[in-house]
Amino acid sequence: MDNTTPASLLDEALQRHLTGMEAAAALALRETLGAIAQACVRIGDVASLGLLAEAHGMAGASNVHGEAQQRLDVIADDLMAGSLYECRHVAAWASEEHEQPHVSPAHGVQGSLLVVFDPLDGSSNIEANISIGTIFSVLPHRYRSVAPGAADFMQPGHQQLAAGYVLYGPATLMVLTCRRGVLVFALDRRGAAQGDAPQWVLMNDEVRIPEHTREFAINASNQRFWEKPIQRYVAECVAGDTGPRMKDFNMRWVASMVAEVHRIMTRGGVFLYPRDTREPRKPGRLRLMYEAAPMALLVEQAGGRAVNGTSELLDLVPDTLHQRVPVILGSRDEIDRIVGYHADPSENVSWQLFRTRSLFVQPQA
Repeated sequence: MDNTTPASLLDEALQRHLTGMEAAAALALRETLGAIAQACVRIGDVASLGLLAEAHGMAGASNVHGEAQQRLDVIADDLMAGSLYECRHVAAWASEEHEQPHVSPAHGVQGSLLVVFDPLDGSSNIEANISIGTIFSVLPHRYRSVAPGAADFMQPGHQQLAAGYVLYGPATLMVLTCRRGVLVFALDRRGAAQGDAPQWVLMNDEVRIPEHTREFAINASNQRFWEKPIQRYVAECVAGDTGPRMKDFNMRWVASMVAEVHRIMTRGGVFLYPRDTREPRKPGRLRLMYEAAPMALLVEQAGGRAVNGTSELLDLVPDTLHQRVPVILGSRDEIDRIVGYHADPSENVSWQLFRTRSLFVQPQA
């Protein structure tokens, strides 16, 4: 029997990737990412069984945000926490599902790292069997003489040591950055019939997001709430080759950030979850620490750009563990354009498009 663990090939690849990094720091990061990877293997196993594992349906409880939890949300959260509990380098972890971070009883003082994660992104798609995922981020524990509290997690995104996501789709993929480019691993389960453990196999170590794109992703049902710069951008894309952009665009929306970002990683595009006017007290919908910052680091490491409309996402310092922000990320040329529209939102706004038609209804001849 092959005794290879799910993390071992990942560890070998990371060991090569982190050459030149201080040895103790590299070891801590490799072992922590290995613990996360093992948890995600188990989450993927349960997700693939679905109803057979009694993982579908509501859990009968709400999370800290008042959102109804799916059973798989709870399972994924427990699996990730259990794996991090065993990792000697993790001082504490924060989950999107909980109000406060959890301090490791054994490693809270001496552990050198903090982990932040969204255990199951896109959980509204579970029963539709659409791709879902796990998002994670690794931060330094800066004051190792004391156990960390919530304030220790309030670090800007550019201080992340690593970030990534695991996509549970037709293939289980892990997309990862340690600030030295973006790596893609595929989970190989082909040895399962012989009793071999699954293996993370490196598939690509030079991920680059194309600078140009003709594809964008946005929830068009919120059109009436968008700010003028987003109205302008989408209107110009929808106008196609007869509009000011003079080219046709495709629009996508999966309602799973992991799936949306992975599409951008593979062929370019733009993902927009912008600020809107539905609830003025809430500047955005996505969580800065659990979703926006990790994805921003990945996108920027792959040559793209990630902003909230006016500022770089990686520069934002969290005010709270569950702070929400607008998110606009993807191919650099398009993000540059959108930032320019935010800088001067009243210039040449194409309101004519909206006076004569919606996004989808052509004007009558």
